[in-house]
Amino acid sequence: MTSTATALQHADTHYQAGDYQAAAALLEPLSRTATAAPEILRLLGMARLRLGERAEAKTLLARAEAAAPTDPWIAMQSGLALQADNQHRAALEKFRRAATLAPLAAAPLTNMSASYLALDDQQNAIRVARQARLRAPNLAAAHYSLGTAYLAAGSLSAAHASFAKTTRLAPDFAEGWVNLGVAAYRNGEIFAAKQAMRQALRVAPGHPAAAANLGSFMRLTGETEAGEALLTDIVSRGQDTPAARINLAAEYLQEDRAVEALELLAGPFPPEMQQHAALQRVLALIGVGRTAEAQALLEDVGVVPPALEAIKQWRLVLLASATGNAAAATQATAAMTQALRAPGILPEHRIMAHYDLARFHLKANDSANAFVHWQHGHDLLAKAQPFSRADHERFVDATIELFSAARLAGARATNTDDAPVFVVGMPRSGTTLVEQILAAHGQVHGAGERSALAHTFYALGGASDPAALRCITALDTPALDEAATHYLAALRALAPQAQRIIDKMPGNFLYLGLAALLFPKARIISCQRDPRDIGFSIFTFRFYGTHPYAHDLGDLGWYIGQQRRLMAHWQSVLPNPVCQINLSDWVEDFDGTLRRVLAFLDVPHDPACERFYDTDRRVRTVSRAQVKEKINARGIGRWRPHAAQLAPLVAALEQSGALPPEATDPN
Repeated sequence: MTSTATALQHADTHYQAGDYQAAAALLEPLSRTATAAPEILRLLGMARLRLGERAEAKTLLARAEAAAPTDPWIAMQSGLALQADNQHRAALEKFRRAATLAPLAAAPLTNMSASYLALDDQQNAIRVARQARLRAPNLAAAHYSLGTAYLAAGSLSAAHASFAKTTRLAPDFAEGWVNLGVAAYRNGEIFAAKQAMRQALRVAPGHPAAAANLGSFMRLTGETEAGEALLTDIVSRGQDTPAARINLAAEYLQEDRAVEALELLAGPFPPEMQQHAALQRVLALIGVGRTAEAQALLEDVGVVPPALEAIKQWRLVLLASATGNAAAATQATAAMTQALRAPGILPEHRIMAHYDLARFHLKANDSANAFVHWQHGHDLLAKAQPFSRADHERFVDATIELFSAARLAGARATNTDDAPVFVVGMPRSGTTLVEQILAAHGQVHGAGERSALAHTFYALGGASDPAALRCITALDTPALDEAATHYLAALRALAPQAQRIIDKMPGNFLYLGLAALLFPKARIISCQRDPRDIGFSIFTFRFYGTHPYAHDLGDLGWYIGQQRRLMAHWQSVLPNPVCQINLSDWVEDFDGTLRRVLAFLDVPHDPACERFYDTDRRVRTVSRAQVKEKINARGIGRWRPHAAQLAPLVAALEQSGALPPEATDPN
């Protein structure tokens, strides 16, 4: 073998291993002669391209193409150099030539499809990607290229099918899983999207796009703390993670943490993300009162693609409202409503736009339009969160049957830990207020909405159906002790010195039978509120997590009735003490209610509880603003002005017997 051939072989080995600098060092001396072999020029050109030296790469590949004008791979790689330099029309000519010279090869066509997409020519991108798939039906890259084209065109089902085929052919290809997840998310299948992102991270740990997307999806499905932790970890590692920064900033903005969001949005963003990042920065500037800067930045953003137009219009609404220009705000909401008809808007952006518009119309006393937009938002959420009254009723019936007084008097865990306090109720029933008041106490720790009890339920029962309940009620003391020890270790780690630790997940009312089996000394606080106010409030908030019952007013009223029925059972059979508090109790007699609750917890009076609104603690729920205010009656009777729109809710509440007595008194 000649020295040139040996050098070329070694250079190719380095190139395939990703050591482009070593490959270039071997090939550079060989490329300087006028008669340098095309293969040397081609490989050196590709090495330079991988090193980001686009001008040198184009020159070398042009020389290679001149020396071997019929070589399809040199023509294709010359196109890749042009593509990397955003010269997509010139690149298309190279790819066409390569496809003609190699009529059975798919690679020239997949690259051609990518350039068509860069030129916003989605139909031609799909056309040539289909040709690539015909040439190589078992090539993952061909299906991936077609999926990317379909995704850009908004053909979500077709994109999902192409990416699914990609992952079957190449299960270790992380980008295939990422895009499968993106297609699922845009089609409203957020749990499938999470699964795809997790698979991408399994095959490529630390993959920035997969981690950024997963963190955002976790937040949207109720895993707020875990999602934020994942996003924070990505950003803190100092990698180039613009998507993670935008997603984390979005979370901060939802929690009114505009200052922290501004810090995340200060850094550079790639061209395709610059407008989205700027729009988020506008929102953060409005949040800190810097409206003049927000206005100037919004003007700099200029024309945005249709997928971002509704977001831009909402910023215009906020700026107009901040300056008292009601006419401009109304005009922007009309433009925003029109913008929501465009395809390609991310599901969460579309959902939040409807909730934002509803909030605007409610403030303008336009209840009818507000409810129209709330219903649109719920309809979008319902696609990923189907609800079955029959399934839920079977679960409640089985719970009442299996967690009987006799069973709860039987085998239980043996711990005597009296730290756990479960605050339960329907969302918006006052659970956050109770926690905020009690967390101000020096001996009480508010742990927030923990999913630990639900996770323990699933771990022990394997599902959320009657069969799971039978598994759990059949557990003996050693099994219950093991589960309780694990739960208590995690709970105690949150506040080792606290006498009481509050687990404030409202939906834990479903699992109080398990809580009684695991924690004989635990206390339970049941929060109540006029069910019409609960239903109205739930319907008007974008809740993160899974609340399938909330998307139809009739289902919502029915579900509240089932919650009341189950709580009545618990209060009659639980061996643990239960304290019931109505939201109106705090309004009518704050001091007396506080004494009653502190006595129930067996902790002394602490005057800090009376100034709960001054307690500096992070509140993640939608009640974060209300619990930073003094007790007031604004939440009492909020449903009344909207009685006409709430008729399906009220009818379901009446049918289930959940209305307060005075609401059904014929006199």
